[in-house]
Amino acid sequence: MTQNIAQVPYSAVPRVEFRPLMRNVYLWMTLGMAVTAVMTYLTANLPFLNSLLQNSWIVFGVFIVQLLLVGSLALAVQKLSTGAAAAIFLAYAASVGFTLTLIVLYYDAGTVTAAFVTASILFLAMTVVGLITPMDLSKMGTYLLMGLIGLIIAMVLNIFFRSSTFDLIISIIGVILFTALTAYDTQKIKQMASNPAIQGEGSALMGKLSILGALSLYLDFLNLFIFLLRIFGRR
Repeated sequence: MTQNIAQVPYSAVPRVEFRPLMRNVYLWMTLGMAVTAVMTYLTANLPFLNSLLQNSWIVFGVFIVQLLLVGSLALAVQKLSTGAAAAIFLAYAASVGFTLTLIVLYYDAGTVTAAFVTASILFLAMTVVGLITPMDLSKMGTYLLMGLIGLIIAMVLNIFFRSSTFDLIISIIGVILFTALTAYDTQKIKQMASNPAIQGEGSALMGKLSILGALSLYLDFLNLFIFLLRIFGRR
């Protein structure tokens, strides 16, 4: 059902109809990022959470839980209530904050700040592009998916090669890929919001699609930040 909604052309309905959904998407995304930031801070500063982070089995288990949470939200969002979808999204954001501490603590504060500011600028710029461009970015979907699969394979291979140069190339490609995905996902969400079936800010459909859209943009920003951190951290 979500896919059919996404295919409705934006020009089919007045501009005003997509605004409530887009606003809700960014509100949920902001809340998710806030939960992640708070959890990262708590994990870094509370001895109990920090000790859990030192246990590789617990960290591995959290990664598995993250995959299950994202999968359940992406694949079964229509069957979930809005409250359940919100709980899954926030639980995922909190779990990311826990594991993200491993990465953030590896770099100095200046590097983390530079990566976050750069990621924010790129994200905002590509969000604007996705909202205002007259181009149909849906044609990029297949290429972006192929690029994402290739990126994952390259990262797995580099676990064995441990090549510093290859890691830099992977990180640069990752930044380019998730920069493009930000514009692509933004336009896709705008097209979803243009569907006449989404009526009223309080509708259950709008609530669930807002959370699903927030998850997409949250993942784009998160990966953009991590790849930039890897690039800046090489200094």
